[in-house]
Amino acid sequence: MEAVHVKAVPAETLIERLAEYLRENVNEVSPPKWALFVKTGSHRERPPDRLDWWYVRAASILRRLYVKGPTGVSRLRKAYGGRKKYPMRRAHKARAGGAIIRRILQQLEAAGLVGKSNKGRWLTPKGVSLLDKLSREVSGKG
Repeated sequence: MEAVHVKAVPAETLIERLAEYLRENVNEVSPPKWALFVKTGSHRERPPDRLDWWYVRAASILRRLYVKGPTGVSRLRKAYGGRKKYPMRRAHKARAGGAIIRRILQQLEAAGLVGKSNKGRWLTPKGVSLLDKLSREVSGKG
């Protein structure tokens, strides 16, 4: 089998496929009861429209850990943040909520896909092989 790097496949396609895999096969990753009502950060006005947004965010975090290496919650908050509008002043960058990211990372740790070190969270060999397998699948070479 030919190895296909995660960067070689379209990110959207891989994240959708990985979210589907997490929803169907990984029991440890599941949205809490409050996930239907919560905003993803202070820069958002409403909760996400997609009902399966928890799995999509978990898949996106897994891909980011694969590409960027060991990363902490603070860096992930910065990555998933956005533009916050103010009524009488200019807009500024705001960070995403940390509780959602932290809870997803804890669930991925329980599933054995992510590990913890003093430099942040990193992908375990099980997580790397899962992403490699799905990227091969998405590219059509697997």
